[in-house]
Amino acid sequence: MNKLITLFITISLLLFSNLATAELSVGDQAPNFKLQASDGKTYQLSDFKGKQSIVLAWFPRAFTSGCTIECKSLADNGHLLKGFNAQYFMASTDELSKNIEFAKETKADFPLLSDPTGDVAEAYGVSFMGYAKRHTFYIDKSGKIVMIDRNVRPKTSAEDMAQHMGRLGFEKI
Repeated sequence: MNKLITLFITISLLLFSNLATAELSVGDQAPNFKLQASDGKTYQLSDFKGKQSIVLAWFPRAFTSGCTIECKSLADNGHLLKGFNAQYFMASTDELSKNIEFAKETKADFPLLSDPTGDVAEAYGVSFMGYAKRHTFYIDKSGKIVMIDRNVRPKTSAEDMAQHMGRLGFEKI
């Protein structure tokens, strides 16, 4: 009986660890999302297919130091990003009301998406203890992930994002 329990626990741990480490990769189709945003709209990835590239910048929590710095970088330097045929978002597991306040405080002129259930964060492999890891996904017009930045620097987020978009060949407008 003890061997059976040990075997069950071992198999369960192996299965769980494989699920926990499953991450999206470059070349994968980006999981669709349908999330409410700080600008009062609801955005769905599939609505952009064939029209615009997407940059989805996950952040851990509104009103924290690094997240505030990152959001202000994008707000202050949006002109670097607006020259591309791409929609960029920041996204967190915060409630919508919190992201609305955060967008106002940081003067964000782009949508902050709210995923309070964490389902989309889980689909993107960024969910960690109820928060989102600071990862940015670059998604082409076909919905394919063309880059994942897992080493986002909040202070230079906008500059880095613009460089990546240019290097990835995102269409300019």
